[in-house]
Amino acid sequence: MLDWLYEIVAQLIVWIHTALSTVVPKDSGWAWGGSIILLTVLLRLAMVPLFVKQIHASRKMQELNPKVQALRKKYKNDKQRLNQEVMKLYQENGANPLSGCLPLLVQMPVFIGLFQTLKRISDAKEGHDVFALKWDLVQSAQNANIFGAHIPDTFLNAWGADPKSWTAIIVTAIAVVISSCTTFFTVRASMKRQPVTDDANPMMQAQKMMVFLAPLFGLFGLGFPLGVLMYWVTSNSWTLAQQHYIYKRYPPLSTTGDTNGTPAKGGPAKGGAAKGGPAKGKVAGTKTAGSKGAPAASGVKARLKKETAPEPEPEDTTPKVVRNQPTRKSRSKRSGSQKR
Repeated sequence: MLDWLYEIVAQLIVWIHTALSTVVPKDSGWAWGGSIILLTVLLRLAMVPLFVKQIHASRKMQELNPKVQALRKKYKNDKQRLNQEVMKLYQENGANPLSGCLPLLVQMPVFIGLFQTLKRISDAKEGHDVFALKWDLVQSAQNANIFGAHIPDTFLNAWGADPKSWTAIIVTAIAVVISSCTTFFTVRASMKRQPVTDDANPMMQAQKMMVFLAPLFGLFGLGFPLGVLMYWVTSNSWTLAQQHYIYKRYPPLSTTGDTNGTPAKGGPAKGGAAKGGPAKGKVAGTKTAGSKGAPAASGVKARLKKETAPEPEPEDTTPKVVRNQPTRKSRSKRSGSQKR
């Protein structure tokens, strides 16, 4: 079903191996290992536009995250309406959540094709071709030596062999550990630089799953041929370096859509006044005055005495209330009778 894919991968390996054979011996591990590494590098160079597109898609999703969170609060009891509004928001702003998965989707066919090609090489019987590789090339790949191991060697096969091939066990084990670690650090670096908290984002879900699956890849890697592990290590190392460069040029955004690391406007950090500026001024003033000799010191003491002297009590400026006592009236005025 996928033989056409395996043919393409095998043909690419043949072409690269033919080119390297002009520089190094064609039956050496440098020629076959270099073919796999160069195939990986060429693939990653072709994927650079997709990676840049992934970065832009990630930043677009970060910018829209506050609006998505607002929609979640508004339609928290209506999942169907929420999905419709979120997709409408993405379409209006030209955001595609699945665009972040494009590099992974492109890598997987090559990974599968390389795995199947190397597996067929290791299992090939005498006189049988493997896709685009003739038998002489198949035999050359089977016998190519890389630090005591061969391209088709796996950790499990080397461990189960009698007698055990300890050089193959050590080389493949180191490759498995490096592959698993680089996978973990690659995914974690991508996760740490994305403050998006939208769990419905397919890219975030895939990355969270990859973080937990990275240690398990080590178990799968025990059955991978050394050539596949070389592809894995090279691809992850390229991704780490590429992430460092791209993320340095495009800093991550905060949850509010601003660039992280940008100082807040009007913050007290620059002026220093909010951190007890007047207190610092007094101390500085005292040190400066003290450095001029005894007169300056006496002046400071006199000033301190003035400051510690008791202040006079303020005068009572409250207006006094004057009570007008009623005057005693005559009996005639009190009774209202006329005076005789």
